[in-house]
Amino acid sequence: MALPAWLTPRRRNATARSVLAGEAAAEAARKQEQEQATAEPEGAPEPEFPVTGDVHAAAFFDLDNTVMQGAALFHFGRGLYKRKFFRKRELTRFAWQQTYFRLAGSENADHMHDARESALSIVKGHRVSELMAIGEEIYDEYMAGRIWPGTRALAQAHLDAGQKVWLVTAAPVETATIIARRLGLTGALGTVAESVGGVYTGRLVGEPLHGPAKAEAVRALSAAEGLDLDRCAAYSDSANDIPMLSLVGYPYAINPDSRLRTHAREMGWRLRDYRKGRKAAKVGIPAAAGVGALAGGAVAAAAVQRRRR
Repeated sequence: MALPAWLTPRRRNATARSVLAGEAAAEAARKQEQEQATAEPEGAPEPEFPVTGDVHAAAFFDLDNTVMQGAALFHFGRGLYKRKFFRKRELTRFAWQQTYFRLAGSENADHMHDARESALSIVKGHRVSELMAIGEEIYDEYMAGRIWPGTRALAQAHLDAGQKVWLVTAAPVETATIIARRLGLTGALGTVAESVGGVYTGRLVGEPLHGPAKAEAVRALSAAEGLDLDRCAAYSDSANDIPMLSLVGYPYAINPDSRLRTHAREMGWRLRDYRKGRKAAKVGIPAAAGVGALAGGAVAAAAVQRRRR
């Protein structure tokens, strides 16, 4: 039975529209496929970083609470106490300082000043070679097990990319150099204690490498090494290092204190936190306290007590 004549045009028009719709859909699909092939899909990972083979890029890592749990100077003090550089009754003040550092997770200028002055008074008259040898032993005893694996992996990524990696710290340059060498890093920038004829005088060369001084050290080293700071990265836990972090194109807040965390979020900086059980750590006395913390205390307490007697 033939269809009515009035149905034929509509059928033909519907068929034409179907063909047109199908062709349009196919063209859209091909276009979408091409766009996906040339553009990152939504939620794609960040571009490769660090960039392999970029000889004008490097990484700068703060040490205390960034690469290592606690303060290097405090751990060094534990080793010196063990070797009878000072007496047990001189350790009370340092024990409080170490406890504060671990509970607060940030630096205190007065505590660090006392620790520095005490360390200088204790090492005065000792040979640099002697303290370097002791420092190697102390690293194995108190520091090796306190390296943050996450931060260590970040440093290794830069090394694997063919970039240089430097520690930048207020800790003594001898201690920082030992740690950098043990971790396979390029080297270290640290506070320099004056020595004459290989013997410590008890004075610093200039000021401690802290805060703005770190930024100046990074700037000077970058100029000498021919680095482009916009292609470099810096890592720290402390708001004191905002000047250093602000110098580079890739600033990272690692285990940040509250001030740095706030600043990093405002600036859109990357954050990494490798600490675990922070709430538990803030209850009671830290694991290193008690006799261990007292034994670790020496550097900050010795000179203070001597000045009071």
